[in-house]
Amino acid sequence: MWMKIKYSEPTGGKYRHEIKLLLSKAEYVTARTRISALMKPDSHSMRNGDYFIRSLYFDDIYRSSYWDKIAGVTHRKKFRIRTYNFSQDVIRLECKEKNGDRIRKTGTDISLDCAKALIAGDCSLLKPDDSFTAAEFLTLWGGKGLRPSVVVDYTREAYVEPIGNVRITFDKALRAGISGVNMFDEELLTVPVYPNGMVIMEVKYDDFIPKALSMLVSSVGGEKIAVSKFTSCRDVLNNYKPQTISL
Repeated sequence: MWMKIKYSEPTGGKYRHEIKLLLSKAEYVTARTRISALMKPDSHSMRNGDYFIRSLYFDDIYRSSYWDKIAGVTHRKKFRIRTYNFSQDVIRLECKEKNGDRIRKTGTDISLDCAKALIAGDCSLLKPDDSFTAAEFLTLWGGKGLRPSVVVDYTREAYVEPIGNVRITFDKALRAGISGVNMFDEELLTVPVYPNGMVIMEVKYDDFIPKALSMLVSSVGGEKIAVSKFTSCRDVLNNYKPQTISL
């Protein structure tokens, strides 16, 4: 039986730096070999190796999340529901906030029934006092018509370093859902976003990176990118279904 977990989240909090690189297969193999020699797998990778992430991103009637990202707006937020390894045991409603070159993520657990209701356009099972994230999400739901936009899939390989709270991830096989927004649909059709098995490398840290890791990251090839998985998948969805560009 689902037990509701109630907690509050601060409106402030620590932002983290984020660097993104788009790597070829060869660049990924080289980077992974070097990084795995200096860093340990994160707790998810330690148990399961690479793990699968599926997210459903939301946007409003103005497509603010999409266009703010394209325009490079300094301070922006986007909301998503996230699951891991197709499990329905832990379902997270999250807000990813970007302010300049720093990011912050907050979130709260929600039930499967609540997630399915939100996908169907019903927010009645989510309460504003459940969490700060829930309250903010509901404000945008009612004020700007926040609704499901696109399903994003990928496989993640992650490493951590306690000094500097550094986390490096390799996100592989990025795919966009093109047959609907029901992230729990076992027959949801998805298509690849990047050709030739390209990998997104993300580096996140608090205030500094240990020197050895900093030199290693600087030596990695690849293209520094600012494009988000959400906007990339939304673009693919628009191209596959040009007659339904609306949310």
